[in-house]
Amino acid sequence: MTDYSRLLLYVPGILIFLVGSGQVRRFLTLRRAEKDGTAHYGTVVICNHIVKKDKQDREVFNYYNTVVEFVNKQNHKERQAIKTPSAYAVGQQLRIYKEPGSSAYSLIEDQNQQLFNPWELMFGGALCILLALETNQGNEIGAMICLAALLVGAGAALVADNLGLKKRNLQPIDGEVIEVYSRQISRATKILKGDKFTYYPIVRYTLGGKENIRKCNINSSSEKSFKVGEHMKLYYDPDRKAVFERQANTIVMAAGIILIVIGALAGISILSVI
Repeated sequence: MTDYSRLLLYVPGILIFLVGSGQVRRFLTLRRAEKDGTAHYGTVVICNHIVKKDKQDREVFNYYNTVVEFVNKQNHKERQAIKTPSAYAVGQQLRIYKEPGSSAYSLIEDQNQQLFNPWELMFGGALCILLALETNQGNEIGAMICLAALLVGAGAALVADNLGLKKRNLQPIDGEVIEVYSRQISRATKILKGDKFTYYPIVRYTLGGKENIRKCNINSSSEKSFKVGEHMKLYYDPDRKAVFERQANTIVMAAGIILIVIGALAGISILSVI
């Protein structure tokens, strides 16, 4: 194995660790905001779509300017404009928090949309880095231990996430795709053939007698993945007053169990080598 390929082994772990650490910092910031009383539930009063392009017709900005009204620490009504990735209906409740050292507010997005939470991503990234280190040093037993821990940890996280969703009283909502939003991520070059886009479904649904529009987080690189007029299932959590794009899934549960079993077998095989 060349020195260059040895270094490449570290890349996945470093990327995963950086993503997880960034989300952990955000999580700690939110906890601090909750203690300081700068995290609030508010009501949407205005939501406008803002799209700006440069002279080459490339997107520069694409967001929703959402004005949220809430009661501040002084028990006075206050309005704040925040940039959100999705459209929200007037009257819908959102949770926002104040950025540390600033008067600006940001939207608190529900992290449960992700299969792995920030701490799990950090731990998994660290294990991937350690796995690369042990592999490069030729320590087969150490590499096998890291691999077994990585598989068992990933499987356990998937199972725990699935069980957590099952415990919630998620109520299915019927949504209709009213538009497919395309975001250009790159233009054709001498190396890359064709412009590259990511496609997001914009879904309309009714909740509590009010019509809502949501640009979903789910996306695809294929234009044919979503069609206007087709129906999508969303899920409402009445306890959190939040809408989710997924529910407990037997395939995810099965994948988690399989990873745990494979990781356990890998761990057992280490004992026969020692």
